[in-house]
Amino acid sequence: QVQLVESGGGLVQPGGSLRLSCSVSGYIFSLLAVDWYRQAPGKQREMVALIRPSDSRDYADFVKGRFTISGDIAKNTVDLQMNSLKAEDTAVYLCHVNLRARDYWGQGTQVTVSS
Repeated sequence: QVQLVESGGGLVQPGGSLRLSCSVSGYIFSLLAVDWYRQAPGKQREMVALIRPSDSRDYADFVKGRFTISGDIAKNTVDLQMNSLKAEDTAVYLCHVNLRARDYWGQGTQVTVSS
């Protein structure tokens, strides 16, 4: 069973940066596609970034050029570097894996962008 634990959220001013980390366990890390989602109050959950076992990456249009997803096989972690943060990036950020048609989610980490 895949287990996901996020860390690194917090309060940051507009224009600032944060780095989120997702620790992955319970499966062969190098075989997993891992993505980051976010959910703001009153809004639907939306995909932010995805990294595949091939190391190819996808980003939602609203974060392209600002966020970078990366994987560390030695640490079994997937990080999300977030730069040039905006107030509208405020949300709970969740790590996600779909394995054998089953969704696994972390507990989420809160990111608040405010002056």
